[in-house]
Amino acid sequence: MSNITRRSFLQKGTAAAAALTIVPNTVLGKSHGHTAPTDKLNIAGIGIGGMGAANLRNMETENIVALCDVDWKYAKGTFDKYPQAKKYWDYRKMYDEMGKSIDGVMVATADHTHAIISADAISMGKHVYCQKPLTHSVYESRLLTKLADKYQVATQMGNQGSSGEGVNLTCEWIWNGEIGEITKVEAFTDRPIWPQGLMTPEKADKIPSTLNWDLFSGPAEVRPFNNIYHPWNWRGWWAYGTGALGDMACHILHPVFKSLKLGYPTKVQGSSTLLLRDCAPQAQHVKLTFPARDNMPKVAMPEVEVHWYDGGLKPDLPAGYPAGREMNDQGGAVIFHGTKDTLICGCYGVNPWLLSGRKPDAPKVCRRVPKNAHEQDWIRAAKESAANRVPTASNFAEAGPFNEMVVMGVLAVRLQALNKELLWDGPNMRFTNIGDDETLKIVIRDGFKIHDGHPTFNKTMTDPINAKKFAEELIKHNYRDGWKLVDMPR
Repeated sequence: MSNITRRSFLQKGTAAAAALTIVPNTVLGKSHGHTAPTDKLNIAGIGIGGMGAANLRNMETENIVALCDVDWKYAKGTFDKYPQAKKYWDYRKMYDEMGKSIDGVMVATADHTHAIISADAISMGKHVYCQKPLTHSVYESRLLTKLADKYQVATQMGNQGSSGEGVNLTCEWIWNGEIGEITKVEAFTDRPIWPQGLMTPEKADKIPSTLNWDLFSGPAEVRPFNNIYHPWNWRGWWAYGTGALGDMACHILHPVFKSLKLGYPTKVQGSSTLLLRDCAPQAQHVKLTFPARDNMPKVAMPEVEVHWYDGGLKPDLPAGYPAGREMNDQGGAVIFHGTKDTLICGCYGVNPWLLSGRKPDAPKVCRRVPKNAHEQDWIRAAKESAANRVPTASNFAEAGPFNEMVVMGVLAVRLQALNKELLWDGPNMRFTNIGDDETLKIVIRDGFKIHDGHPTFNKTMTDPINAKKFAEELIKHNYRDGWKLVDMPR
């Protein structure tokens, strides 16, 4: 285990970033601050047992030089696949030892550690490919957006649909005025497919010898280990994941954010099945309201409501919808309600179609990425100089603000006990209508039982929680000792 301090590796990383852009010019003979397309990047993978393994397979044109995971049993297949790569438990030790030889970092850890791992890499001048959701909180999203701009590195969020043809067509049809003005959008997913709405385990399980639970916990409070959390099922627990919304909205709502040129919402409201303190609910509905944006040449951009459903909930079928046609397409769908027509696309923006049956022939104004080349597009961008770089399809300048929209939905659900629509000040990252003395209570455990044929309702609740402080912690997490985000650039 690494005993290095945060200051130590950041100081070394800052020095490394100042000394090189991709890899040392003295080593590879590179100049002009970029890498020739024929040269290979040195890539480190962090979180390599699940989706990270798939991402690395799509990066095998480059040198996979370092691998890091907190669970070496889960990661064994990837370790074995790249025997030349140096293995680590702690990403901080990896950065400290290999900071001068790593060009780019692939991050596919649990949601709650995306931000700190990515922020440290960017601050060292490294290119970053980070899985979705980009971060666990609004503040973390804003931080990565600003860091990427400050250090001018190549970035990409792992919502691969953003590189797909469906998102391009959806944007081009809407921008060409094919369905008119849009004031309402509805979206849903068939997730969660992992357990949610669960009671917090009362007993701890033995920590496997192949798992470093302290490192998995990272900046979050270290809870007693239970097999219900790991692997993979951490998605449904607030401490580590963002539930079905955070997992799938980054795929499903991206064409909404991009085509409608959304920014910060002004109002949010959430509801759900039983809301627990520690675990995401089984089903949710979120409404986000966005103000009018600047009109485009062929279509206006009025105020719009975006509705999200998950856990089996779906919007009503629009009038005229073909009987018997399944709307769920690869995990969900989006309905754009326009004044001229209705546009529907699936998860990842796939297979857009118009309810009228028309087939638009709109000008192709979006950049096309080769099929299944989301990771390779990031590699391409990393080899270009910052001055001449063509941004990736989901670079942090777009993915950061978009991810704020996604985790804002999580905030709306977790603050639903205030029983009101929340007003959001985006630039200052704060709710403006939560009073200093407002409180809320959240269910810790549902004690519903049947006794002698009679139901008893006995919910264990938290003590009253100051709502303003609770909201502030959800917006910007308080990391535990030993874990600290880099400062927000001014």
